[in-house]
Amino acid sequence: MKRFVRVMKALSDPGRVKILKVLGVRELCVCELRQLLGLAQPTVSKHLKILEEAGLVDYRKEGSWIIYRLSAGEDSEYAGVMLGHLRGWLNEEPQIQTMVDRLPQLSRERTCAA
Repeated sequence: MKRFVRVMKALSDPGRVKILKVLGVRELCVCELRQLLGLAQPTVSKHLKILEEAGLVDYRKEGSWIIYRLSAGEDSEYAGVMLGHLRGWLNEEPQIQTMVDRLPQLSRERTCAA
């Protein structure tokens, strides 16, 4: 029951859903997510921590960057099922489309150096 509730709570915030949708397109660091979402770095980091604890995202270190990606869903069947459904949901949502359209213009080197 705890794992289920943790996943559902993580998905209850629009900002976290937006993070999952853009991570479904490509891996991103905190700076890139901050720029896409227009949120403060501590807020983005808090969202990522909640998503990680729910088993929805994973990360890897690349030099000084921490790069986030969608989880494979192996640690939580609930996370895996919800990520599978989320891939097909909200794709026509204007806010999601705008963020996805902005992804090609993001440059980690420029974004994180600012």
